Amino acid sequence: MTAIPVSSRSARKPKGEGHERRAEILAAAERIFVEHGYEGATIRKIADEVGLSSTALYMHFSEKGEILQEICRQAFEALMEANQVIIAETRSPEQRMREMMRAYVEFGFANPNAYRLVYMTRPIELREGAQSAAREMGVELFRTFEDVIDELEAAGRLRYDAKTTAQAVWAGGHGAVSLMISKPYFDWVDRDQLVTTLLEGLFTGLLKS
Repeated sequence: MTAIPVSSRSARKPKGEGHERRAEILAAAERIFVEHGYEGATIRKIADEVGLSSTALYMHFSEKGEILQEICRQAFEALMEANQVIIAETRSPEQRMREMMRAYVEFGFANPNAYRLVYMTRPIELREGAQSAAREMGVELFRTFEDVIDELEAAGRLRYDAKTTAQAVWAGGHGAVSLMISKPYFDWVDRDQLVTTLLEGLFTGLLKS
């Protein structure tokens, strides 16, 4: 999603770069939304970041709410695609649960700006254009995880009900990602070690042998 690097204040660039230019706008918007907040971000700031005029940027997006909505949509699509691959390639529901949570956490660390906007944006800002994606696609994404937990419940593997278990595991993964990307100055232990310890602790406490 944010793999195309751009300079912070590049010169005006020629038109006609299509998808690449759109990706640059989204990557710049992610940084600006996080740095200045949704209310402090403007189309002009985003346009300047990628070396466009505001008028040229409007050829790609009608307003900043549409940009935020597209960032959210792409994030949920990437997470959903990862889940579908795991579902298709992994037979054991326990292994699917483990791999889905690991993929979710890894996405957050690989895309910290997008993760902040999707999962750490104030509700009032989501109403400006991303609420539908957060509700519809977010619920659909979480449902794929709940389905796996339901399988574990049907197999008699859960200590608690499926809904509580699914939300507890998600809350744990989100907590690790949100804390580590928002508090990088903290003296964290090795990231993989921390995530593994957290998730394994959750799985041990929530699953029956």
